Amino acid sequence: MTNSGMRVDLHVHSKSSTRPSQWILQKIDCPESFTSHRKLYDIAKSRGMDLVTITDHNNIDGCLEIAHLPDTFISEEITAYFPENGCKLHVLAHDINEAQHLEINYLRENVYDLTSYLNQEAIFHVLAHPLFDLNHKLTLDYFEKMLLLFQNFEINGSRDGFQNQILEAVLKNLTPGDMGLLADKHQIFPEGRCWEKNLTGGSDDHSSLNIARMHTFVPDAATKEAFFKGIADGRGFVKGKPATPKTMAHNLYGIAYQFYKSKFKLDKYVHQHTLFQFVDCALTCPEDERGILTRLQDYLIARKPALPFLKSGSDDLMGLIQKKAGEAIRQNTNYQKMFKETKAHSWRKEEDWYRFVGEVSEQVMKTFADTTLDSLAKARFFNLFQTIGSAGSVYTLLMPYFVAFRLFTKDRAFAVSCKKHFIGEDVQPGEKNGHIAIFTDTLNETNGVALTLRMQLKIAKSSGKRLSVITCAPDSEVEGANNFTPIGTFEIPEYTGIKLHYPPVLKMLEHCYENNYTHIQTSTPGPVGLAGLAIARILDIPVVGTYHTSFPQYVAELTGDPSMEVMAWKFMIWFYNQMDIVYVPSNATGVELAEKGIIRSKIRLYPRGVDTQRFHPSHRNGFWKDRYQIPEKSVKLLYVGRISKEKNLDVLVRAFQKLNLLKPNLHLIVVGDGPYRKDMEWDLQHTRTLFTGSLEGDDLASAYASSDLFVFPSGTDTFGNVVLEAQASGLPVIVTDKGGPQENLISGETGLIVQVGSDEAIVDAVLEIGFTPYLLARMKKNARRYMENRSFEAAFDRSWKMYQSEPFTGTTVESFGDGQEAQTFRFAS
Repeated sequence: MTNSGMRVDLHVHSKSSTRPSQWILQKIDCPESFTSHRKLYDIAKSRGMDLVTITDHNNIDGCLEIAHLPDTFISEEITAYFPENGCKLHVLAHDINEAQHLEINYLRENVYDLTSYLNQEAIFHVLAHPLFDLNHKLTLDYFEKMLLLFQNFEINGSRDGFQNQILEAVLKNLTPGDMGLLADKHQIFPEGRCWEKNLTGGSDDHSSLNIARMHTFVPDAATKEAFFKGIADGRGFVKGKPATPKTMAHNLYGIAYQFYKSKFKLDKYVHQHTLFQFVDCALTCPEDERGILTRLQDYLIARKPALPFLKSGSDDLMGLIQKKAGEAIRQNTNYQKMFKETKAHSWRKEEDWYRFVGEVSEQVMKTFADTTLDSLAKARFFNLFQTIGSAGSVYTLLMPYFVAFRLFTKDRAFAVSCKKHFIGEDVQPGEKNGHIAIFTDTLNETNGVALTLRMQLKIAKSSGKRLSVITCAPDSEVEGANNFTPIGTFEIPEYTGIKLHYPPVLKMLEHCYENNYTHIQTSTPGPVGLAGLAIARILDIPVVGTYHTSFPQYVAELTGDPSMEVMAWKFMIWFYNQMDIVYVPSNATGVELAEKGIIRSKIRLYPRGVDTQRFHPSHRNGFWKDRYQIPEKSVKLLYVGRISKEKNLDVLVRAFQKLNLLKPNLHLIVVGDGPYRKDMEWDLQHTRTLFTGSLEGDDLASAYASSDLFVFPSGTDTFGNVVLEAQASGLPVIVTDKGGPQENLISGETGLIVQVGSDEAIVDAVLEIGFTPYLLARMKKNARRYMENRSFEAAFDRSWKMYQSEPFTGTTVESFGDGQEAQTFRFAS
C-alpha cells in the first residue's frame, strides 16, 4: 500500500489461461499466456501494485497457486453469453471463493442468470473490454443491454485509447431518462443510480510484458475492502498507458517466443548469440537484474561474429533472416541498449521491436524482390516460384502486426457507431464524407496517371475533401503526397527510365491505421498498388482499383514475347478481381476487361475531365514562331505524350515521311520524352519535325493552343487524357479505332477515328482536316464546345459522389454503349 492509496491491475492472465483466442497462437498450439504465477506476482509488485490477482478464463488455478502470498485475492474472467443469439462477453469477478467459482461456471452460459447471481452474492464484477466484439455478434442492442446489466465497466489496457475514450464519453453522457428508455425497450430494470457507471483499469496482459501498464487507483484506500468500496462509490481512477496495435503484436510475438523458448529449451542459447539475446530482451520480462559479469558478456557478444552453427551464409529464408537481423542489431546502438536496460518496461520496448521487425523484414523482402523480378525478366520461372514462396513466408512472420491492426480497426468502427448512436456526434469532422487514400506507383513522372493524381490533390485541397495520395519514391516533389522511402528499386530492362520501387508495407499500414482512411484506391497494379490492396484487406476497408494503362499490351510490345502478355493478363485479372469495384476510363476498356475475365459486375465507368481553363484556345500566342521559328501560317501537327514503342509512333513516322513530301508547309511537333525518341529522331531527321522534350505549365498550354491539329496513333491507351487537353485547346484530333481515346471525340465533328496501325489512314485524315480550311475551323470550334462540360472539377466531384455511395454506384459494364460519351453532345449542322 502506498501512502496515498492502493493500485491494482484488475485484469491479468497467467499460464492457466490455456485456450488462445488468436488463431496465430492456435496454429502453433500455444497457450494464451505463458506467464508463471509467481513471476506475475513479482512483476506486479515490482511495478507498484499493492494487491495482486489473476483473471484467467473460467479458471482460478493461478490464483490458488499464489494464495499463500501476501496481498492476493481470487478472481477470474468469465466467458458468458446472451442466450438470444450467443453474443459473447467477458465479465471479471473479483474477491471470490472456490464455491462461488463453481456456481459461476454453472451459470455463465446465460448472462442474465450470471449477473443475477453476482448481484445476489454482492460479488464485485466488471464488464471487460465492453466495445470489443468477441464473436462477431455484438450489436448496439446488445451493448444497450450491457448498460442495463452492469454497473462497472473496464478501461482495457490491451485495447485502443480511441475506443476507451469513446466508452468513457458514452458512459459519462448517460442520464436517468436514457436508462429509463432502455429499460422499457429491453425489459431489464436495474436498481439504484444505474446511469452513474464506475470505471476500472486492467492491463489484460497475456505475455508478462505489460503487467500493470493499465491499472486501477483508489485514493486513501488502505485495505482490499476499502479499495473495492472506493470504486463502487465512484472514487476509483484508471491509470496507465493505452495500447496500440504495436502493443498487441508485441504481446503475440512475446507469447509465441516464450512458448518456443520453453518447448525447445532455448535458454542455453540466449547468452551465446546476439540475435537470441536481443529477442529475449525484447520479448520477455527478465526474472531479475543480471550481474556485471553477465553484462560484460553481453557487451562482447554484441560485437563478435555469429557462432559457427548460426552463421547465415545460405540463401534460404531462415539464413537470410538471421543474417539481416544480426546486421541490424550490430549497426543500431538503440538495439544494443536493450541488452543493458533489462528493467525497462516493455511498453518502451515495443517501439524498438516494431522498428527492428520492420527493418529486418524490409531488408529480407528487398533481397527476394530483386531475385523475383530478375527471374521474371530472365524467364527463370522455377526460381521465380521458389522466391515468391519464400517472400510469402516473410509476410507470415509479420502476421502479428497484420492481425493487430485489423482488430484495432474493427474495434474502432464499432466504437464510432456507439458514439453516433448514444451521443449523436461524428468522430471527426468530415467523417461522413469519407477519407480516401490513393496508392500509386507513379506520381512524379510525366504521364497521364501522375498528372491526374496531382490535379486531384489540388482540387481536393481547394474543395475541402479528404484525399491523400500514397506513393513510394526516393524523393517526391508533389505537395500533399505521402511519400515513403523505398526499401529497394528495380529498373525494367526493356523500358529505360521506368523503375519499380519496393514499398515499406508495415510503415504504410501504420500510416493508414493512424489516418482512419475509409476507402483505399489502387491507381496502379505495381508494388505500391499491391501494398494498397494488402492493407485494405488487412484493415477490412473497401478497396477499389482504377485501370489506366493497357499493361499486358505494353508488355507484348516491349518484349516481343506473346507468352509474357499472357502472364501479364493473368496477373491483371487476379489483381483487379480482388477489388470491390474496378473503375475504367472508357467503354472499350470495360468490355475488354470483362471479356478477359474480370468480374463484370465489378466494373464501373468513371468520369474524366481536364483543366478547361488551363487548356483553352485563348492561349494561342505564336508560341511556335517565337520559341522555335516555325512559320505562323504553317500547319502544325502536334503529338503530346510519352515517346515509346507502344504508342504506335512508328506508324506516325511512316505517315509523316509521306506527308512531308506532299505538304511543304506542314510541320510535325513532338512534345514529350521516352525510350523511342532517339530512333524517332533518326527516322525523321530529314523532315520538318521538331522534338521539344517535355513541356509543362504555360508552355504546354501555349503549345496546344498554338497548334492546328492533334494526332494520337496509340491503340493501347485506355483513355488518352491528351486527347481531351487538345480538344479543350481548340484542336481537332485524330485517334485510332482501338482503345479508349475513340470515345473522347465526336467523329466528323471534333476529329476523326482512323484504322489502328495504318499510316495511310493518318495521312488521309491529316490532309482532310488540316488542308480543308472551313472544316478545320469548324472542328476547332466544335472541339472547344465539346469540352466545356468536361472540366476536371466537375469530373472529380462526380467521382467523389460515387465513392460516397453504398453500395458503389456508377455505370456498369452491362449498360455500356458504343460512343456513350459522344451521345451526350451534338452540334447543329
